[in-house]
Amino acid sequence: MEKRNRVFRIIAFLLVLVLATTACRITRRTDVTTPLPVTTPEASGDIMPPPAENSQIILVPEYASLEGSLEALYEEYSPGVVSLQFVTNEGGGQGTGFVIDKEGHIVTNSHVASDATDMEVHFPSGLKVYGTVIGADLDSDLAVVKVEVDPDLLVPLPLGDSNAIKVGQTVVAIGNPFGLSGTMTVGIISARGRVLDSMRQTGTGTYYSSGDTIQTDALINPGNSGGPLLNLNGEVIGVNRAIQTAGMSITGGAVNTGIGFAISSNTVRRVVPALIETGSYAYPYLGLSSYSNMSLGMIEALDLPMSTGAYVASVVPGGPADEAGIRGGTQSTQIQGLARGGDLIIAVDGIEIKDFSELMSYLVLETSVGEEIVLTVIRNGDTMDIPVILGQRQ
Repeated sequence: MEKRNRVFRIIAFLLVLVLATTACRITRRTDVTTPLPVTTPEASGDIMPPPAENSQIILVPEYASLEGSLEALYEEYSPGVVSLQFVTNEGGGQGTGFVIDKEGHIVTNSHVASDATDMEVHFPSGLKVYGTVIGADLDSDLAVVKVEVDPDLLVPLPLGDSNAIKVGQTVVAIGNPFGLSGTMTVGIISARGRVLDSMRQTGTGTYYSSGDTIQTDALINPGNSGGPLLNLNGEVIGVNRAIQTAGMSITGGAVNTGIGFAISSNTVRRVVPALIETGSYAYPYLGLSSYSNMSLGMIEALDLPMSTGAYVASVVPGGPADEAGIRGGTQSTQIQGLARGGDLIIAVDGIEIKDFSELMSYLVLETSVGEEIVLTVIRNGDTMDIPVILGQRQ
């Protein structure tokens, strides 16, 4: 018996060692197949009205006390969440979407819908119809599918104000993970203002940045892409987009780490009306690169003040920032690949920013192509304001 227990302890130790050495992998978009910016029109009619001034934020620490309200939320709003079955030239898969109005517009992810040659929309009621992709945006990873359905059969989900959400707030995700339709999971807002890679490539083969992203620990898995992230008022405050994975399961699937990402509802409020109106969205373009997070060693090597801001690592030649006179780093440091001498952006239009993610969120939510913004920068110890005319991502 002692020998057998020793063997079991050795096996358990080896399993822990393997798990501990598994590296965290890149974020994965959450559909089954894992495939592979003009002034924004104003929202009008009943499509996406602004959030109500008295919109409540509900903070509840224990899910057990939510049992009744969660049941009611699911019964009222899950009829507006649909399963999307799609076919592309490379195969097929499935994702999630949700009804946004009585005209038959359904919001989902661009990586779910943009390459679809055939799209089926399956409603919780059992109704199945074909859908048409009428617009998609690679930068926000949003798309709109149109269906021809009796308005009485549609249950639009209301949009909430993602600027009002707080870390720790309880949220609910409804979707179709692994094809399991109508699945609801519960979690919290883990963080705000995350920056992910856009799906749009630059001319050099890198990817633009996608800002104002919500992080949540509500379980999101392949098939949840495009589904709603709801607050306890039943308002959509995000569109589920991606998960962070760590290793692979024994069946070859991605291991969910409890880190999911959703496109903010206020991004939806800007982008989706343009997709409905014209089929595309003009994303404002600044033309610079920065670091999402800098260590104390990097700050010292760059000889920056011990204050926050977005350090300009480089500017795109001929881009808006370059033409305005914004400077990127050009002088070598003891850290390989890190160049000093760049501007430190500490405010935009008079609003202080503490990092690159806050700069990106401002551009996404508050600016349009062709608009002039003013960047406040620190250069060689001096503070100056520099106006920049925003371009359009190509």
